[in-house]
Amino acid sequence: MVETRVAPRFRVRKPATVEHWGLKFGCTVCDISITGAALEFSDLIRTLSIPDKFNLIIAEDALKLPCRVVWRREYRMGVAFD
Repeated sequence: MVETRVAPRFRVRKPATVEHWGLKFGCTVCDISITGAALEFSDLIRTLSIPDKFNLIIAEDALKLPCRVVWRREYRMGVAFD
């Protein structure tokens, strides 16, 4: 498989929060780069009503990153940082 990402991703397991208009959903950052990340949820994504744009909060690193969804699977989601 040929890697087509702009920036290399680094595997991590960091707790994070998806936040949009006061709604918050817990997740885990599985991998991250300067351009985006892969997120994992404990519930099916389709049941969470996560919008296409939101803020990703990684408290451990004091980060609040505006994101947009690039892809969705059952329990995982890929985002690009805006």
